[in-house]
Amino acid sequence: MDKAIKLKVRKELNGQQQLNIIRLKGTLISKGYTEIIHILDQDDEFHINSFETPSETTNEVQEYITAFISKENLTDTITLYK
Repeated sequence: MDKAIKLKVRKELNGQQQLNIIRLKGTLISKGYTEIIHILDQDDEFHINSFETPSETTNEVQEYITAFISKENLTDTITLYK
């Protein structure tokens, strides 16, 4: 069964932050974690990006996202959303 993962992404981003978010999403797709990422407005400040991934890769995906956020210093820009 697939598991949904949600990301809370700040709407107002500088150029580097935008590039890093695009890289993250591209990597999630190219690694085969998902085929499509859905984007919805949450409010004036944030988007919610969601995608489904096979249950057996859920922890791996979450660890990858957490490490990417930390490495690229995006803690104020994007978070895993419950």
